[in-house]
Parts: sequence; C-alpha cells; structure tokens
Amino acid sequence: MLGRQIPIAASGGGQFGAYLALPASGSGPGLVVLQGVFGVNQEVRRVCDLYAEEGYVVLAPDLFWRIEPGINLSHSAIDAPKAMVLEHRFDIEQGVTDIGDTVRTLRQMRECDGRIGALGFSLGGRLAYLAAVRCEVNAAVAYYGAGIESHLNQAASIRCPMVLHFGAADQFVTEAVRGEIVNALAARAETEVYVYPAAAHGFAYPGTEGFSAPAASIAFSRSLGLFRRTIGPHYDLSALWDAHTDYEFATRDPEKTMATMTSQPYVNHIPTMTGGYGYAALHRFYREFFIPQMPKDTTATVWSRTVGSDRVIDEILFSFTHDVAMEWMIPGIPPTGRRIEIPLIAVVQFRGAKIFNEHIYWDQASLLTQLGVLEPKGLPIAGVEQARKLTDESLPSNALIRAWSAKPTKP
Repeated sequence: MLGRQIPIAASGGGQFGAYLALPASGSGPGLVVLQGVFGVNQEVRRVCDLYAEEGYVVLAPDLFWRIEPGINLSHSAIDAPKAMVLEHRFDIEQGVTDIGDTVRTLRQMRECDGRIGALGFSLGGRLAYLAAVRCEVNAAVAYYGAGIESHLNQAASIRCPMVLHFGAADQFVTEAVRGEIVNALAARAETEVYVYPAAAHGFAYPGTEGFSAPAASIAFSRSLGLFRRTIGPHYDLSALWDAHTDYEFATRDPEKTMATMTSQPYVNHIPTMTGGYGYAALHRFYREFFIPQMPKDTTATVWSRTVGSDRVIDEILFSFTHDVAMEWMIPGIPPTGRRIEIPLIAVVQFRGAKIFNEHIYWDQASLLTQLGVLEPKGLPIAGVEQARKLTDESLPSNALIRAWSAKPTKP
C-alpha cells in the first residue's frame, strides 16, 4: 500500500483515523472513499491507491471508529458475521457527519485543489448517495448501494452529478429495489444508473466471491469518466499515446518508450500473445524484439481515434516490407520481402498520465495470406483486400459470400 494514516478532528469532539493516498504529482482533486461493512480494509486501501495513481488526493475515513477503531476485516465467511453486527450498530446519521468532517479536512489540505468527489461501495455506496445530498462534494459514485431506497425522499436535494452501479444478480439490491431507485432519479439528468448483467453484490472487488472482471472494468471507466468531467484532473491521452508511439517507431528508443508507462505495465498482442507483463519483461520485449525487429519502412496510419476517460482506441492501417524477422508479429517466419498492409486495432488503457496496458488486435490469417505462407483458397479469408476496404468503403462487400454474387442486388 502506498498511503499512510492521518487523524481527522470530529466536529462533535474526538478524532478518527483516515487512510491517505497521494498522487505522484503530490497534489490534485480530492476523493473521499467510503468503506463497506468490512471497514477500511485491504480492498478499500487498494481502491485508494488506484485512484491516487489516477491523480487524486484520496482519503478513506474510519467510519466505525465510535464502535471499534481500525476495523479491517476480510471479505470471507469467517468475518461476515462480525461485519453484519457492525453494520447493525452503525449510526448512519453520525456517519454522514463524519463524512462532512472528512470533506472539510480534505478541502483544507494543501495537496487538494478544492474539488472533491465521493466514492463508496455497498454501505459506502449508500453513504456516497447521502454525501451527494448533504455534503459539499462535486460528484459522487455509488457501487451497489444497499439502503439507498430508504433515502429516496431526499433525491430532490442531490447537489451534484452522480453515477450508481448495480449488479443484476445482487441479492441485497433486488430488481424491484433498483426499479424504485431508477424511477425516483429518472428526472435527474445528471444522475446515471447502470446495471451489469449477471453481476452480483461486490462485483468490483478482485478476489471476492462476487467479483466480475468485465463489470468492474466498465464500471471503473464510467466512474473515472464522471470524476474527470466534474473535478479533473484532465490529461491529454491522445498526445501521451502519440509520444509513446513516436518513441517506438520514429525515435526507436526502448528507455523512452518505457518511461511513458506505469511501473507495472503490460502489453498483449492478441493474435501472437507477445508483449510482456510487468516492467522487466516488457522492457526486455521492447529492447530485444519489438523495436529492433521493426522494418525501417513501417508506417502506422491512424484511420480513426476514440478517446475516453482512461482509454484511447485507434484504428490503424499498419504497413511494412517484411525484410527482417518479426518474432513479435510473425514468429517463426523468416523474411519474405513482401509488402504488407493490414488493419490493426490498439486499445490502450492509462493510469493517470502513464500507459497501463495495451491490447493490440489484427487478423493473423490475412497477414499470413499476404506473406504467401497460407493458401486462402476455399477458406473464408481476405488478404490485402481488408486494408483496401478500410481505406475505400465503396469497394465491393460480401465477396466471400458465394450466394451474394450468384444473385445480384437489385438497384
């Protein structure tokens, strides 16, 4: 864990602890992370560290301090009974007061620029909703907030944009309850509600029984999108990605390429499963295989680009003469001297101002066909025609559908 404990003065007297995680820049917008029934445990601290990587000054207050300070339970059947007792004993109203104290403390910190969001899970999701109603936050995100339905009479007092995430298979927030919440918030244009198919309660926590990687990934991007829009920080992801590819293809410098990435990045070229996981493996890959095995006449023409809150997706026309061994793209095939043109998709995820991962896709069958090592006759495969069709949409479609040309389309 990257953070440390700090004290927060309670407005009614006394003080309670909070986990503080700072971004690499040392300052930025503030984010209050609100615990579930298991306390400020390892998963809550992991979320704090993650958002600190994204550029936020993060505080996670110990909201059970009046019952028992320092609660740190696991998401296990062994600790579940104690967690349920703590939830039953917890005073929601007093908790909201403590959140208000946390927001004020964070706003007064020199590291915080004054803009603050709230983010909570389960019980914390309910509290994030109440923070949007009663506390001076600029945005709020609630994950599977069990109990929000008890406070829908306060919906008219919501002060900021908000995102709510629910799992369709959540046993604590049923379909009927979700419907009640959606109906109560329908008139609020700045409130977004998302339901994730087959996802259960706790779907955002890796290692827990209810974890769903697809739901967690999409929900994280949506949450980050709200915070980026409302409180920042704002990064030029397009320019950062352009700098990275310039170091790969123009400068051809492995050290500068790696400097654009996080401390533990990964790259996966999907068709060949080449790249690397972690700094050491990826550094070796760039240094020994990717950069030195790139043909000198390589061009990567961006045909379209989509920029999101934490991702850049490029549609690329990738062209080169196969005059060197390319183990990263065509392992085991010696240079053929052939000219290759192939569409390629790059899905690039960022953490703050650094690249976290890359998923790169292309059609290996089309590539092997153009190299002359795969005979396309009788197979549903297109060669360079894929690239031609990308650049000229008026070229014929459906050439691989035999029945299409047998019966021409009427004007």
